[in-house]
Amino acid sequence: MLSKRQIAVIGFSTLLVKSGAFAAVSPQEASRLGRELTPLGAEMAGNADGSIPAWDPAGPPIPPDFLPGSDNYTNPYADEKPLFVIDGSNWQKYAENLTEGTKAVFEKLGADGFRMDVYPTKRDYVPPDWIVTNTAINATVSILMTDGQRIEGNLPGVPFPIPQSGLEVLWNHMIRHHPDHSYDYDVYYVSSNGKPVLSTTGHMTNVFPAYNEERRDQPVGETSWLKLRINYKAPARRAGEILLVHEPGADYTKGRGRRAWQYLVGQRRVRLAPAVSFDTPNPEVAGTSTYDDAFIYNGSPERFDWKLIGKKEMYIPYNAYDFNFQKNIEDLLGKKFIDPDYIRWEKHRVWIIEGVLKEGSRHLYSKRRYYIDEDTWNALAGDNYDSKGNLWRVQYAYGTNLYDIRTYYSMPYGAYDVVQGIYNLNGKPIPGKYKNGVKAGDKYFTPKGLARGGIR
Repeated sequence: MLSKRQIAVIGFSTLLVKSGAFAAVSPQEASRLGRELTPLGAEMAGNADGSIPAWDPAGPPIPPDFLPGSDNYTNPYADEKPLFVIDGSNWQKYAENLTEGTKAVFEKLGADGFRMDVYPTKRDYVPPDWIVTNTAINATVSILMTDGQRIEGNLPGVPFPIPQSGLEVLWNHMIRHHPDHSYDYDVYYVSSNGKPVLSTTGHMTNVFPAYNEERRDQPVGETSWLKLRINYKAPARRAGEILLVHEPGADYTKGRGRRAWQYLVGQRRVRLAPAVSFDTPNPEVAGTSTYDDAFIYNGSPERFDWKLIGKKEMYIPYNAYDFNFQKNIEDLLGKKFIDPDYIRWEKHRVWIIEGVLKEGSRHLYSKRRYYIDEDTWNALAGDNYDSKGNLWRVQYAYGTNLYDIRTYYSMPYGAYDVVQGIYNLNGKPIPGKYKNGVKAGDKYFTPKGLARGGIR
């Protein structure tokens, strides 16, 4: 049963179409959802050789050792063994299904033990029913406006399940469904000599107002997609510092984009932090990635021209249960790259989009290419190119299907610098410290809340 609000949105879409504005797809095209396409827009069928299975609407198995409500996600596929291994001796055989960045990592580290253990592909992400309902409506309602800087009319869910452009694919990633959650985490970068360096210890709290239960049938509009607060505990020079970010849900036009604040211990005050965006080096990883590298990509798309390359079968990290929830970060860090023993690779169809720096815009990267999972709309790999057009930083996100709450969690991510030979890993929870749900109220996510929580 559709709400009055949803019926009104559908009516608004009809008026736009009649007036010459363009909705994402026609009702006839949208009717493919739930038939040959999954409810979120992926191809329902498997691939020709069976290496990618059909989508499984039953969802993932819940392992018997998982305690509901514990938030300590155990691996439902713990007994599986790799189908095969891609390493320095054979990677060219699989090059057609490797990202450009992965091929560069093999060229750099193949002789040093970098490898990919490839496991059976799982396509068992099943979204909540209300996400399915809203996404079906969005297919004919959501409209990109103002040079792609905002979306008109979309309900919480996938705004463009049948995308027609690179920007639509990027927006699907940018405002994807996540649960409210908090966790303690450590961040490391590993220098070219193989030494791991702790760059940050923090407590992160994330809420997603656009997906709040009370407003699920309301257009996202000016609602925030994310309110993020990080209380820093280490290193000593940052201990006591607090960062607050409000990320918009559907509008990056002038004056409506990201807002950020910092509490600085030395100054004992809260100040606006406009530099927490774009290509400012991120101190969390000691400047080895930019702020907009977080979660593979985040923030306004305004500085790049985005195009849709297409869809392709690629090997990407997937189902990182042990990686995210069972292992200490120190155990994951190899001398040259994350220890291959702890990464599960699977073959999936991904949307490939590319952004080229606009003339007159400034950024450290001249080009960016992203690989976005068709089933979950999470960006799980990325390639970033320097000002001369050379591949520079290769990114991976380590996602996990949270089977009890039906969402795909992909906040842990890292990057490998193919020029300097260093890498980082950010956002991975300390085992036992991840918690779904947030008890803190709205005041916790305000500048005054930062001032109250600051060290005096």
